[in-house]
Amino acid sequence: MLDLLYHRRSTRKFLDKPVEVEKVKQLITAGLLAPSSKNNRPWEFLLVDDADQLKAMAYTKPHGSSFLANAPLAIIILGAPGKSDVWVEDCSIASTLIQVEAESLGLGSCWVQVRNRSHDEEISAAQYLRRHFDIPADMEVLSIIGIGYKGQERTPLDDDDLIWSKVRKNSYDSKMKF
Repeated sequence: MLDLLYHRRSTRKFLDKPVEVEKVKQLITAGLLAPSSKNNRPWEFLLVDDADQLKAMAYTKPHGSSFLANAPLAIIILGAPGKSDVWVEDCSIASTLIQVEAESLGLGSCWVQVRNRSHDEEISAAQYLRRHFDIPADMEVLSIIGIGYKGQERTPLDDDDLIWSKVRKNSYDSKMKF
């Protein structure tokens, strides 16, 4: 698992190659297996692989979503606030597991934050997606995960990238030493 985490880096450049159906199923399986508060499973996943829809999705936010135009797959992570008061946390866990599974399958991924982000001065990024993808009113949009075969390899993280000063033990005043 640690090896996957060291190697998983955000990928915004993808090869022009579709993600196989079996791999897509494995990605969604990872999300569906995510733990959730009280086992409420407040998430839903909207898969997008249509080139025109991906291009429209690239305009979700003024910054940070344009790479989706060239992604072969995007997964919109939806949550049901009526089902769980911690839907944000539960859907975040599912999103992360999808990204780790992508890395294990030799795919790259990148999280696009949607919740609490603007599309423009008039509507939110979530409202923009709601209009384009017929998302029902009782569902909220957390994020989009762009996925595909890596068009560019990034250097994996190593132990020098770990910020151990952020680890404390028994009291905030006591830093943990390994």
